[in-house]
Amino acid sequence: VQLVESGGGSVQSGGSLRLSCAASGDTSRRYCMGWFRQRPGQEREGVAAIDLYGSTKYADSVEGRFTISEDRAKNVLFLEMNNLKSEDTATYFCAAKNTFGLTTWPSLYHHWGQGTQVTVSS
Repeated sequence: VQLVESGGGSVQSGGSLRLSCAASGDTSRRYCMGWFRQRPGQEREGVAAIDLYGSTKYADSVEGRFTISEDRAKNVLFLEMNNLKSEDTATYFCAAKNTFGLTTWPSLYHHWGQGTQVTVSS
């Protein structure tokens, strides 16, 4: 599976962005998709995940502000980010998991995109 993120950019605090992740290749075993982020000098952390049934899971820090969704027919994953804060500044990655189970643990994902930068200024 190849994953390509887009939609990152710079926005002021309180603003919104929508990230997209296009999947190609063998997408048949895409049981769970997730968004992750990584700040300089910090470990990658899970932001949100969605499984093939449409169930979702969010990190506490983004609950109520971010929404993950997926168009499985078009193999595109989205992350709608509202009320952005400076602490949301990071490189955002999408990832695909070849096994069942909804999770935001990065180590359980098998395929990764190259990332897209999100910068929120206060």
